Amino acid sequence: MEITDLISPASVIPNLRAASKKQALQDLAKKAAEITGLHERAIFDVLLERERLGTTGVGNGIAIPHGKLPTMEKLYGVFARLEKPIAFESIDEQPVDLIFLLLAPESAGADHLKALARVSRLLRDKSVCEKLRGTDNADALYALLTESPASRAA
Repeated sequence: MEITDLISPASVIPNLRAASKKQALQDLAKKAAEITGLHERAIFDVLLERERLGTTGVGNGIAIPHGKLPTMEKLYGVFARLEKPIAFESIDEQPVDLIFLLLAPESAGADHLKALARVSRLLRDKSVCEKLRGTDNADALYALLTESPASRAA
């Protein structure tokens, strides 16, 4: 499971303006609806439902909201770099400025977990996050997100 399997250049939001967690999730649902062809409200409802179970703010300014939809045919991702950090009820109580939304078919099972693990590993890399925070160019963000781990290590 590679990040390129999840996102495309069209699914990167380089400068999301959101004043709250709810607004950020609404904006991400809107972008996801454009990419997947699914209804924005259905996506937003799944994300809110997941947040009620516990925050997807994983710490260090990062959130990985995710959910499963019955009508979805494959895994999709949307990445957003926020213009200004927002409160996200993160586990470390720090505001969030990098969000990677992950949507999966209800039947995804292990693939959903593999994708979550892959995104989590990528965003745990402090140098990657610094670079992501350092640019508001969509193409540069996409390149940073999809660069192979081997080439990052070089």
